[in-house]
Amino acid sequence: MCYYCRVKHLIYDRVVSGPRMTILCVVSGSGTNYREIVKKNPNHNYVVFTNRPECGGAAIARENGHELIVLSHIPYLREARKKYGAGNVPRNAPERIRYEQDIFNLVEDRIKKQPDLICLAGYDQWTTDWMVDRYYPRILNVHPGDTTKGYVGLHWVPSAKAILAGDEAVRSTLFIVDKGEDTGPVLVQSRPLNIVQTLKELESKGTSGLVDGLLRVSSYARLRGITTYDEFKQGAGGKLLQVMERICTGLQDALKVAGDWVIYPFAVHDLLGRGRVEVDGRAVYVDGKQLPGHGWRMDEHPA
Repeated sequence: MCYYCRVKHLIYDRVVSGPRMTILCVVSGSGTNYREIVKKNPNHNYVVFTNRPECGGAAIARENGHELIVLSHIPYLREARKKYGAGNVPRNAPERIRYEQDIFNLVEDRIKKQPDLICLAGYDQWTTDWMVDRYYPRILNVHPGDTTKGYVGLHWVPSAKAILAGDEAVRSTLFIVDKGEDTGPVLVQSRPLNIVQTLKELESKGTSGLVDGLLRVSSYARLRGITTYDEFKQGAGGKLLQVMERICTGLQDALKVAGDWVIYPFAVHDLLGRGRVEVDGRAVYVDGKQLPGHGWRMDEHPA
């Protein structure tokens, strides 16, 4: 059901489908989000797909004895990269769509149905509109930043955006994947992670200079009226960018543990797996009550 349709329904209906979900975890890297989802409740039917068979997530799947499906993206995108240029293959390029269609032909042939949930757990390829049209609202992704504030981007950039906006804390966001870039309806957000306190804790564990570095980048931005990452990137020198990267890499690592690894398993098992989540177009409901735009915040609704 596409997200343009407005028919209120459960994402996962335990009465119809039973208590055991078939969960497809899609991984390209370490697989730690997949690991944490399984750790919270291993008693579901897990299938793992990867485009990188030597990645950590694939190794975890083998250790767990979960069905592992592998299909490399490289042959599909080789000609597309020549046509569009490396790093410029459009999100909905025919080659990407063909790749996804072949992935899910393999998956559905193996499990003999559509997966109940698709958890993007560190997947390094774009999802296409074809995939969203076929599986919305059953595709989930987690982002190490507050997507409702536009703190998107790769790696440590979301934390940099929060710092430059003057935020005191950062959050992780678990959302339903739509056709935009981290723009899907928010299901869960983590508790806020205080920036200064986190940097002090990292310093106490041996990573020096983080708090002073934060003062440097904040002072530089404030004196110049800089409030966005693009402005900072254009004006700051290489050394100051390195300081920002070091600070934000530490924040992102801490947020992964305190945020991502908490909200992803919670959303999958405590909300969706218990048949508590409904959608009506882009509106999300838990226990019959519509969630605000920022979703279910863990500090407002403790697990």
